[in-house]
Amino acid sequence: MFDNLTSKFQIIFNKIRNRGKLSEEDIKSCLREIQIALLEADVNYRVVKEFVDDLSQQMQEEKVSESLTPSQQIIKIVNEEIVKILGSKQKDIVISPTPPTLILLVGLQGTGKTTTAVKLAYYLREKGHKLLLVATDIQRPAAIEQLKILSEKSNFPVFSLGKTEKAVNIIQGAIKYASKKDIDVLIIDTAGRLHIDDYLMNELKEIEKDISPHEKLLVVDAMAGQDALNSAKVFGDKIDLSGVILTKLDGDSRGGVALSLKKVLGVPIKFIGVGEKIDNFQVFHPERMASRILGMGDLLTLIEKAESAYNSEELKEIDKKIRAHDFDLNDFYFQLKNMKNMGSIDQIMEMVPGFGRIKNKIPLNNIVNGEKELKKFEAIISSMTVEERENPYLINGSRRKRIARGSGTQISEVNRLLKQFFKLKEILKKRPALKDISFN
Repeated sequence: MFDNLTSKFQIIFNKIRNRGKLSEEDIKSCLREIQIALLEADVNYRVVKEFVDDLSQQMQEEKVSESLTPSQQIIKIVNEEIVKILGSKQKDIVISPTPPTLILLVGLQGTGKTTTAVKLAYYLREKGHKLLLVATDIQRPAAIEQLKILSEKSNFPVFSLGKTEKAVNIIQGAIKYASKKDIDVLIIDTAGRLHIDDYLMNELKEIEKDISPHEKLLVVDAMAGQDALNSAKVFGDKIDLSGVILTKLDGDSRGGVALSLKKVLGVPIKFIGVGEKIDNFQVFHPERMASRILGMGDLLTLIEKAESAYNSEELKEIDKKIRAHDFDLNDFYFQLKNMKNMGSIDQIMEMVPGFGRIKNKIPLNNIVNGEKELKKFEAIISSMTVEERENPYLINGSRRKRIARGSGTQISEVNRLLKQFFKLKEILKKRPALKDISFN
């Protein structure tokens, strides 16, 4: 995510990082390089021009050239301006005080709209809402079936009617059904098209007029570049959008769409899709994203991911076992599973402050091997008996051979896992208990 742009910002900042005072020409050169970096990242030209003009004005007002730490001030100003163009404050879904809340998803075909509907449903269910997905795409072959298949995996109900019904009638039927079942949120998956056409727009305008959805969210493919911005503008001109969901952001190394959308459309980005799994879906925080773009990490999102992977009772139980020197391979296995739930290793590392500066020095195969290692460890522990997991000291040579055969690994890999486990156990013995750690 944003790899190319982050690398360029790091190069620009490194040039001025250890300098004393900067001349006016140094600052102009820095602004020129920032402008080029943004244009190469496929950021909308008008957005880039406004951004650089605002940067220049801010640098003059704060008298950066006279500062003792000009590089820090420039980074601070750039960060603040990126937060502004991303939308300044995080905007969540608006939930109606009188249910059901109606959320309309619109967008072109291929943006990931149907998958996004299920991801959004999962996000809202985690917040305690009762969901119903509404299938109104009667144009695309098997569109309703696709929504049903994706929804069934996560146990979400789908409402649909005959293929001759109008979208407005389907939604009205869903509202009546929801009131009988105490469902408080409806997510409406509308028909997508390969291009903008009058029929699609008239259908959306009819839904907007007759149904009055509480949220009208445009689903945009981050990898589509300027084409995505052009089509987004057409949607924004035709219906009163309330926000954007940006999909496939994990595959976008440039970041131009994300940095342009708020300025072009005038509505906030509310969520981002960062992977194929149902929970690869995040609330969009402009200040956190700005930090990641500048290579300064995103500790708050990392902490939230950790909190969602571990609940407080599980942490207390693990802590209790550590203090009793009773930490075994079952607990080790539990840690591995939770690490996987937090995302891939490279996704986690992207959120660590300073990782952007050293990322290019780390061979890609180190990250790939780290992923493979976790999977191997999981397979090895799964091949052990309950007794072996609870008391790893029982695992002698013959048992190691059997475990290696059962897990499809080498004996050396079984040995490596056990060595790392015993090493971790020694470290944990010396650490203070949770209750003794002060965070003040």
